[in-house]
Amino acid sequence: MANSGATAARTPGSLPSASVAALTLRTLRLILGLAVFGIGVGLTVIAGLGLDPWTVLADGIARRTGIGIGWTSVVLGALVLLVWIPLRQRPGVGTVLNVLLVGTVMQVTVDLLPRPDHLALQVVALLAGIVVVAVGSGIYIGAHLGPGPRDGLMTGLRQRFGWPHWRGRATVELTVLALGWLLGGSVGIGTVLFAVLIGPLVHVALRLLDPRERAARRVP
Repeated sequence: MANSGATAARTPGSLPSASVAALTLRTLRLILGLAVFGIGVGLTVIAGLGLDPWTVLADGIARRTGIGIGWTSVVLGALVLLVWIPLRQRPGVGTVLNVLLVGTVMQVTVDLLPRPDHLALQVVALLAGIVVVAVGSGIYIGAHLGPGPRDGLMTGLRQRFGWPHWRGRATVELTVLALGWLLGGSVGIGTVLFAVLIGPLVHVALRLLDPRERAARRVP
């Protein structure tokens, strides 16, 4: 009778409490991961040795407009979402929070942390930033609540035009890098190191931090 009463009390379409708890934990994981990601990008900004392609573009626009680089990144993310429409991509909650949180946390990090005035400290900030971005990626991707706006753009290009993933990413990122550089964005050794290191580091982070990855490895 106790089970029957619990079943009867449950409203149609409601989620079991375990599912609600799991979704809540995934959402908190998402928010934490995006915040960590934003801190990492902020560290690469204050290092002053070169940025990843999308942040180069945000930096170039920020220098031209006087708007903070983090706020510029938020606007860029929103504009990228508009491009999703003809590509027939659907954003998830993770996509929207990605747009809102990463740039905001980046801006707060840049505003609060002093810029290092010695090369050694700049290198430390740059490398720390790349590692922190990878850790943030492993945390928020592991929440599985929707791709970031730029990742969804690559997926949309592949689905819409049949482009291989590498071709879509290379085309888009080289284009935004060139535009950012022309606008005065920071391009340097940090840009190269980010491109070389971020893929392997995110791979390691996902193996360590994504519950689905860990579960898949335990399956014989």
